[in-house]
Amino acid sequence: MRENKNNLVIRNAKEEDVSTLLSLIKEIAEYEKMSDQVIATEETLMESIFKNNRANALILEVDNKEIGYCIYFYNFSTFIGRSGIYIEDIFIKKEYRGNGFGSEIFKFLARKAKEEGCKRIEWSCLDWNEPSIKFYKSLGAVPMDEWTVYRLTEKEIIKLSEI
Repeated sequence: MRENKNNLVIRNAKEEDVSTLLSLIKEIAEYEKMSDQVIATEETLMESIFKNNRANALILEVDNKEIGYCIYFYNFSTFIGRSGIYIEDIFIKKEYRGNGFGSEIFKFLARKAKEEGCKRIEWSCLDWNEPSIKFYKSLGAVPMDEWTVYRLTEKEIIKLSEI
């Protein structure tokens, strides 16, 4: 399916989009072979995104059909002394990929970063996801090979908080 990227609408998600967001999150999890890790619910998304403003959600539409989403939030660089945008997810349904919509969401976020004085846009990518890596490099993105991402999960957070 070839769509004109001029038909793309990028809009802020609204509370009534929460079920669509969850459905799209489940689709990206399936693509990333991580479906078993999705524990998000409509309620947790509603609380985190719309009630507590912990993240921002964008919906991508073509002809009033939701074709993808983006979740991002702000981080901070002490070295630069400025905030940046961290992209948690960008997902476009398979049948809509290759139409320039990925580039459009990055352009959208770049304009937002520029307007808000953000000095970086960062994200993570799975090592095996060659199509995405190729796309990111085509934008001029560079991998941060000298950095390793570390994570504390809920179990470790609870354990550490009780020490």
